[in-house]
Amino acid sequence: MGRFRELGEEFRTVFAGRGKLADSVLPPLVFVNVNALLGFDYAAWSALALAVLIAGIRLVRKQPLAYALGGLGGVVVAILIARLLDRAEGYFVPAIITGALTVVLCGASVVVGLPLVAWTSYIARRWPLGWYWHPRVRPAYTEVTIAWTVFFAVKLALQLLFFQEAQAGALAVVNLITGWPATVVLLALSYVYGLWRLQNLQGPSVAEFKAGAEPPWTGQRRGF
Repeated sequence: MGRFRELGEEFRTVFAGRGKLADSVLPPLVFVNVNALLGFDYAAWSALALAVLIAGIRLVRKQPLAYALGGLGGVVVAILIARLLDRAEGYFVPAIITGALTVVLCGASVVVGLPLVAWTSYIARRWPLGWYWHPRVRPAYTEVTIAWTVFFAVKLALQLLFFQEAQAGALAVVNLITGWPATVVLLALSYVYGLWRLQNLQGPSVAEFKAGAEPPWTGQRRGF
């Protein structure tokens, strides 16, 4: 139970103020289902109306404007692309492009020795950047970034397959399953493996790095 509680607290730290579950899940599902029943025009207007509603709720709750309008803007762009391509699957082109960029960034960051997972942790936690590049810390973030690369590459392959086969429903299912549900699992596994790997590497903890402590170090026991 202690580990689960720790994971929950870590997720709240990382995702504080960043929730976009409704924006990323509901409009695509509405679009695909309404498109299958009533056609593209009704689907586009239904997804747009839902996005406006979600944006309005975010504004009423005084959430950051970027979150309120970001989801709405994403839906508008997706609808425009689907209209230009005259294909319902076009709605998912922005997600496919984002996935491709993620795969490229993850892979490139590993090649140059600056793993993307380390950068995401740095942005969320603001630990000293030099700690991430310590020779007994960096390998853990490199290995987790490789796992991320594989995950997003498989997701991208499925998206491209269903896009080429004009299966909008299958694309929606892939985006749903590999979206937040899979991301939470991926982050949980990354956290558990990352902490185990840091202990195995016997590098300094963040606190020890800040203090300039000499080895042997106790190592990072919480937070990745």
